[in-house]
Parts: sequence; C-alpha cells; structure tokens
Amino acid sequence: MKLLLDTHVAIWAATTPERIPPHIQDAIVANSGSIWVSAAAVWEISIKHPLMRPDAPPFSGYEAVIEFQATGFDLLDVTPEHAAFVERLPLLHADPFDRLMLAQAIVEGMQFVTYDRHLAQYDVALLTWQ
Repeated sequence: MKLLLDTHVAIWAATTPERIPPHIQDAIVANSGSIWVSAAAVWEISIKHPLMRPDAPPFSGYEAVIEFQATGFDLLDVTPEHAAFVERLPLLHADPFDRLMLAQAIVEGMQFVTYDRHLAQYDVALLTWQ
C-alpha cells in the first residue's frame, strides 16, 4: 500500500521518529519505497516556518525537500485532478492543506497517515494514532 504522510507525520519521521507510535512506524518501514510526501506539505512548511511560532516547522520548505528525500520519501506533485477533487470533499475540515492532501490520497489510491483525528470524518483510507 502506498502511504501519503501528512505534514506533521513527515516532519516527525524525518526529525523525531519517536513521536510516531510503533504501529505507524511499522507501517512506514513495511511500505518502504512507497512512502510519499505531498508538494502541498512542502508548501505548508514554506508558509508556516517563517512565522517562527512555537509550533512552526523546524526547517524551511527547501530544507524539507532535502530532509524528506534523505529519509527515502518520494515527493508527490499536485496535479489539476488533485486540486479539482477538493471540491468533491464535504467541508468537514477547513484546513486547505489537509483537504488537498486528502484529495491526493483518494485520487492516487493511497492511505493517508495523520495524527489529526478530525480527518476520520472523511470516507478515506486513514492510518491514525487511534
């Protein structure tokens, strides 16, 4: 199964994997070579890192690309089909980054890996902390 990592999961996997529960770490290891990070996650990091809030990503968008590739993750481009699919998702979650990554997971037949339990409201293959 191809896994698409939510932004925070990708960051933790690259920097602090101990924050990820064992069952998700096992899934990432078992699917090595089929782990993806969306360009939308890099976009999110690029927007949030410069804000320097306490919860800001620990590296820039440019550094994220290097970190994710060094970790062995593939980067998933955003296509027009992904962008258009967002309008088919019910407005159950307002975060535009998460909605775009969910659309990508659905269109590409991937399982979305996230800590965000609110995304469980969608009818999509999720792997969460629950």
